[in-house]
Amino acid sequence: MSLELVLIRHAKSDWGDSGLRDHARPLAARGRHDAPRMGAWLAAGGHVPELVLCSDAVRTRETLALMQPEWAETPEIRHEATLYAAPPRQLLAALKGVRTQRVALVAHNPGIGRLAADLAAEAPAHPRFHDYPTCAVTVLQFDAQDWAAIGKGRVAAFAIPADF
Repeated sequence: MSLELVLIRHAKSDWGDSGLRDHARPLAARGRHDAPRMGAWLAAGGHVPELVLCSDAVRTRETLALMQPEWAETPEIRHEATLYAAPPRQLLAALKGVRTQRVALVAHNPGIGRLAADLAAEAPAHPRFHDYPTCAVTVLQFDAQDWAAIGKGRVAAFAIPADF
């Protein structure tokens, strides 16, 4: 059995209102433009998740809401406070007990980018992989029976909005 993990950094956020707490920051116009394109890219590649674990921050929720209409299937969605600004080990811990084969994590840098780098057996040749810009998406595949057994995975796909 193989498992697939889709790591999504939220789309570009709006920094226009300095009075907003970081958690409450919405997407910028560019983010609202980029998220559906990345959702369509995932669908075209056959990487629509069965389950999405999403930070409960406004910008991650909006990113997911804009990606989801591009998917023919509707995944189960869980908004989790523990994913907000989480380090890689905490993001990975969110997979504990998950039973589905294709899971997406929607979260924030630096955690989501570091997790992608930590889990990739070989980094893709893309020049932006290591800085993991907004709305970057990595698809990792693992030869494992369950999420507790994953180690390094194969990068099946990586893209950023500027690629399109």
